[in-house]
Amino acid sequence: MVKNKWTELAKPLHSAILETIEEFGFQNMTPVQAATIPLLMACKDVAAEAVTGSGKTLAFLVPLLQVLLKRHQETPWKKTEIGAIVISPTRELATQTSEVLRSFLEHSEMSIFTQKLLVGGNSVEEDIESLRSRGALVLICTPGRLEDLLERKGQLNLAARVKSLEILILDEADRLLDLGFTATINTILSYLPRQRRTGLFSATQTKEVTDLMRAGLRNPVVVSVREKASTSTPVLLQNYYIIVPAAEKLLHLLAFIRQKNIQKSMLFLPTCACVEYWSQVFPRLLKNTNILALHGKMKKQRGKILNRFRDASNAMLLCTDVLARGVDIPEVDWVLQWDPPSNAASFVHRVGRTARQGNTGNALIMLLPTEDAYIEFLKRNQKVSLDALTIVPKSDLSHLNKQLHRMQIEDRALFDTANRAFVSHIRAYSKHECSLLLRLQDVPLGSVAMSYGLLKLPKMPEIKQVHREEFTGPENEIDFTEIAYKNSQREQTRQEKLSVYQETGVWPGKKPKRKKQTESWELSKQKKLERKEKRKQRKEKQQLKKQSESVKKAPKRTKGLSEEDLAELANDIALLKRVKRKKMTEEEFDAEIGFNSD
Repeated sequence: MVKNKWTELAKPLHSAILETIEEFGFQNMTPVQAATIPLLMACKDVAAEAVTGSGKTLAFLVPLLQVLLKRHQETPWKKTEIGAIVISPTRELATQTSEVLRSFLEHSEMSIFTQKLLVGGNSVEEDIESLRSRGALVLICTPGRLEDLLERKGQLNLAARVKSLEILILDEADRLLDLGFTATINTILSYLPRQRRTGLFSATQTKEVTDLMRAGLRNPVVVSVREKASTSTPVLLQNYYIIVPAAEKLLHLLAFIRQKNIQKSMLFLPTCACVEYWSQVFPRLLKNTNILALHGKMKKQRGKILNRFRDASNAMLLCTDVLARGVDIPEVDWVLQWDPPSNAASFVHRVGRTARQGNTGNALIMLLPTEDAYIEFLKRNQKVSLDALTIVPKSDLSHLNKQLHRMQIEDRALFDTANRAFVSHIRAYSKHECSLLLRLQDVPLGSVAMSYGLLKLPKMPEIKQVHREEFTGPENEIDFTEIAYKNSQREQTRQEKLSVYQETGVWPGKKPKRKKQTESWELSKQKKLERKEKRKQRKEKQQLKKQSESVKKAPKRTKGLSEEDLAELANDIALLKRVKRKKMTEEEFDAEIGFNSD
C-alpha cells in the first residue's frame, strides 16, 4: 500500500477502498475530497460546493462505502435492505457513477455488496424483478424512476426496504432543481428515515439549493471549495471567444476545427432539433471526423452513443445541455459552443467537460457582434475570463451555402429538419435568462437563417421585413413542390396529398383558416352595446345577491336588542318610507321621531 495523502487524511478508510483508489491512480486527494470525506464519515450532513471536474464522485463514494462496511461489520446487511442511495439528475451521470462504484465492488472484500442502476429508458418491470430477486445495497438512480418505485406498493414495497438507509447523496443538486425535480425530491425525502447521513454536492449554490439544504439536511456543514479564488472554472482550462458575423458562424467554426486540427471535441447546440439537423450536415462537411449526436429526447441509445464517443480517438459529439453536468469524458480537447447557453451557470458546466482531474483543456464560444457585452458579463457574473481569437476562413461563404442548399434539395427531410432547427433556435434564444444583453430584436435573423443554409425563411412572427431583406437565399429560384423525400414511402404520401391540394386548394389533414366575417358598423356597435348591457345586468345581480345575503345575516346582529327596541326601529323605518313617498314632510318626520327643531 503506497503512503499517500489518502492514507494520511483518511486513516479510518478500509484497506479495500485504499487499494481500489490506488488502482485508479489517484495519489492525492483533491480539496473537495479532503474536506468532505472526514465529515461524512464522522456522521455529519455535508453541503459541498466545488467547481466542475474537481473529483466530487469519489468525495461521496468513498465515505459511502466506508459507512456500509462499518455497519456490515456490526450487523450484516440483509438482501432486502437498502443502505445507500445516490440521486443524479441525468441517466448519463447516474451511469457514470455506477461504473465508478462497480470498480470498487469488484474488490474481493466488497464483492458481497450489490448495486442497482435505476434510470429512465429501462423497463420498470425488469427493475422491480431484479430488486425482488437479487436485491441491491446501493441504488444509483434518477429522481423520476426512484419516486415511481417508491410509490408502487405492489410486490416490491421499496418504501419498506429504505427504512435501513444509512446515507443519501444528492449529486449535482443545483441541476436537479433546475430540471424541475423539487417536488420529486421532496416526495422521495418523505419516504426516507430521518436518522441518516446526507451529502449534497453541487457546482453552484443557489437559493433553491439552500432551501433544499434546510428541508433535507440536519445542521449541515457547508463546504465551499474553489481551485482559484478568481475563477469558477478549472485552473488548467483556457477559455476563448470569437466574434463572427451571423451568416458566417458555420464557416468560422469549420475553419477553426480544421486549422486547430482538433481530434476530440464537444459542440453544444441550443436545442434537440439543432442537434438533429447538424448531425446530418457535419458528416458531409468534416469527412475525416466521426460525428456523433446526443440529446435529451433520445432514450435507450444515449448510453451507447456516449460510450462510442468515450472510446473514439477522433470524434465530435453534438449535444444539448443534457451533457453539461458531471459527465466525465477523457481526452476532450475542446468544448465548442454555438451560442451562449440559456443561463450563465450553464456556461461553467459546459466548459467543465474538459480540463478535468488535473488535465489541460480548451473551450471556445462563438458570439455575434450584438453579443459582445456577454464577455464582460461572464467575467462579473461567473468570474470567467475569455481571451479573443481570430479565425480567417480559407473557403468561401457562397460555396458553403451552395453545399447546404444542395443537401436540402436532394432530400426534403433535411429541408424540413433545417427549418425546425432554425425555428427552435430562435424560440430558445427569445427565452434566454440574460435577455437584457442578448436581445432577440438585436439579432439579424435573416443572416442567422443563412448560417443554417435555409432555402427560404419560415413563416413565424419573429421574422420581420428587415430580416427578409437581409436574407439572400435561393427562394425565388426553386419550385419547393419539386423537392422530394429520399424515402419512397414518404414521397408517395406527399405526392398523394399534393394532388389533393392542387385540386381543392386545401392540404389534407390541415384545418383551413376560418375567414373573418365582416359586418356593418351599426351591427358591430349594436353588439357592443348588448355586451355592455349584459355586463351591467350581471353586476346588478351580484350586488342584489350580496344584499340578500347581508339581510339574511342581519338577525344575528340584533341579539342584543330588546323587543321594545325592535318595535321602535320598525316604526322609524316605516316613517322614513312615508317621507320617501312624499306622504309626510320632513318637519312632520322630525316631530314624530322627536328631533329637536332647534
